[in-house]
Amino acid sequence: MKAEIKVPAVGESISEATIGEWAKKSGEFVKRDEIILLLETDKASVEVVAPNDGVLVTMAKPGEVVKIGATVATIDTEGVSTAGMNQPLKNTEQPPPAPAAMKPSAPPPSTASKVAPELQQHMSPATQRVVNERGLDPAQIKGTGKDGRITKNDAVTAPANQGGLGATSSGYAAPAPAPAAKKEAPPPLPIAKRAGERGERRVPMTTIRKRIAERLVQSQQTTATLTTFNEVDMTQVMALREKYKDKFKERYGLSLGFMGFFVKACTEALKQVPEVNAFIEGTETVYHDYANVGVAVGTEKGLIVPVVKDADQLTIAEIEQSIRHYALKARDGKIAIDDLSGGTFTISNGGVYGSLMSTPILNPPQSAILGMHKIEERPIVVNGKIEIRPMMYLALSYDHRIIDGKEAVTFLVKVKEGIEDPSRLLLEI
Repeated sequence: MKAEIKVPAVGESISEATIGEWAKKSGEFVKRDEIILLLETDKASVEVVAPNDGVLVTMAKPGEVVKIGATVATIDTEGVSTAGMNQPLKNTEQPPPAPAAMKPSAPPPSTASKVAPELQQHMSPATQRVVNERGLDPAQIKGTGKDGRITKNDAVTAPANQGGLGATSSGYAAPAPAPAAKKEAPPPLPIAKRAGERGERRVPMTTIRKRIAERLVQSQQTTATLTTFNEVDMTQVMALREKYKDKFKERYGLSLGFMGFFVKACTEALKQVPEVNAFIEGTETVYHDYANVGVAVGTEKGLIVPVVKDADQLTIAEIEQSIRHYALKARDGKIAIDDLSGGTFTISNGGVYGSLMSTPILNPPQSAILGMHKIEERPIVVNGKIEIRPMMYLALSYDHRIIDGKEAVTFLVKVKEGIEDPSRLLLEI
């Protein structure tokens, strides 16, 4: 009996998926509920398990795009495993070494031309030098000096093509022109030692990567994005974190980070500036009386944004627990579609990678995104005195179609106030 393995429905708006990786080989025996395939959609990765015990026969290759409901494999419950049979042997033969480059042979040295002795005694040293430099045949030069001697002027004005390179009537070769001074040759270029030929690799984009690219381009083309900046003094939050980190970990089993404080600060600011938490839908503005905050997480397969639902109703500890939960699911590739849906506002922390300042891109249809950055000690003026404080730049990118500069700056100031005075977050003021 053969059981078909079909691409499961993974979301309302998803009509196709990409074969990411077969966890089991074709012909291999698999057990029921064992993971056999990792599917990639435009939002998340989905694990497919075996419905029965039996021998797996795959019908789709990694990287292939398949429709929802398509059959991608079968399981033969009465089959015998054939995995590992008739596998080609690996070629262990090493390629022959490349032949050494042949050095060009040096040209034979030129033979110096000589002037017949009987003619040399009728020429002055200066005249003889001109004759040698011009490669003239003295026998072909008509002398105008005393007793028919060749003068320097005779050598200078004598025609150049006199057969000076050929044999003379006296049996001596005509003098060759003096070689020009050689210029110093540039040093040879260094040559990298490479084992093989230089190559290029073409790797198909994953479904998630393609979807990210589409949404980023869509964001840039369909929104009037503007970014405003501010800086926040992290002294108070860092002191609070240092004071209670051990007790926090003892009670909740996880480290106290900064993201919980920022999510809480943003939810309080969203209550005071609701435009930042709104969407444009057609010709209407949709306001939200709740705050679902997406927290951007970088993974090996690309950026994903799990959503902390009803973050405005959670404590800082509960927010940290939610973020930790999603981080572990993202690491293991188990993020579900519902985990990524319904966000009304997003926070991105480029500071974990060392970014000092950036302009984050909106996550449509959301109208704003907060960018956190690297904490760096800088001199600032506090009560008329210069002090070294741990500072962070904050960036708020927003859709100017719905949010004006006043609302954007007000929102960012409220976040700054909440971080610089964490007691505000507890009192919700």
